[in-house]
Amino acid sequence: MIRAVIFDLDNTLVDFMAMKRQAIDAAIHAMIDAGLNFSPDDIKSRIDAIYKERGIEFQNVFDQLLYDVFNKVDYKILSAGIISYRRAREAALVPYPHVYLTLMELLKRGLKLAVVSDAPAREAWLRLCYLNFHHIFHAVVTFDDTGERKPNPGPFRKALELLAVRPENALMVGDWAERDMIGAGNIGMKTVFARYGDTFGTIETHADYEVNDIKELIKIIEQENGIGSASND
Repeated sequence: MIRAVIFDLDNTLVDFMAMKRQAIDAAIHAMIDAGLNFSPDDIKSRIDAIYKERGIEFQNVFDQLLYDVFNKVDYKILSAGIISYRRAREAALVPYPHVYLTLMELLKRGLKLAVVSDAPAREAWLRLCYLNFHHIFHAVVTFDDTGERKPNPGPFRKALELLAVRPENALMVGDWAERDMIGAGNIGMKTVFARYGDTFGTIETHADYEVNDIKELIKIIEQENGIGSASND
């Protein structure tokens, strides 16, 4: 009996990579207009290198870029980049199709919902609040809550503890086979691979199910629990 559904956040509920690309592109052009005398491709390659070294959630990427170029931070260029990044990010930060509808349907059926994300707490909550999702989930577990990243068992176990459900009664939905599917499967959870959010061209997902649209979760839960009985009864 499935009593809870746990979601990854980025590329599962929201198209994080598309948002990131649009925000970075906007920042690059704003910094060029403010006096950064490099081509867009050159700036992008420098930013990509910083993210590769420091991680995609690194918050001072533009400071680092300018310091690498000028040996100091030019605050006119920095500010132009940050403002354009934030405006573009807000415009591009939208849920995948049918996410809100599916979450509401799961709640109506009495399931508990959670998010397990490798993002820092501040960034995860900012995204959830911007999307007005922060009241939907019974638990949100970020890297800051356990100090562990998926596929380590800590984040999954923390979410299960907060939801008060056993692993076999929970479904994990995510886009990263090695982190989401294997990590959750290793502790006994059922798994659903979000094929629609896959950015790696994944062939072997290691998942119990795959979906091309998040609304397919409803039928999976009905199948697991018996048709029309996805509840806590």
